[in-house]
Amino acid sequence: MDPDIQAFAQVMFILISSFGGVVLIAGLAKWMFFRKRSLALPRSEKDDERLRRIEEAVDAIAVEVERISEGQRFTTKLLAERVPDMPAQAREEARVRSSRS
Repeated sequence: MDPDIQAFAQVMFILISSFGGVVLIAGLAKWMFFRKRSLALPRSEKDDERLRRIEEAVDAIAVEVERISEGQRFTTKLLAERVPDMPAQAREEARVRSSRS
């Protein structure tokens, strides 16, 4: 067999095999992607009820956190108003003394 014809046959075999492999891999990937989407469970009323309860719980927690933060702001305001205005140096000395004890 002529070496040029043999080289041409080898190149064509490699090209056709590569193209077939790419098509096969793309088809397999597409099949796996759509299979996953079809396996997704449908939503049920039971799930909707659970989600509603979770939303209510999160809303209740948000209200409690807001209440706690309001209390903390109020306490901070009371503590800030309780301390008489001192010069900056006296305030720093008082803070240093209280941190050492």
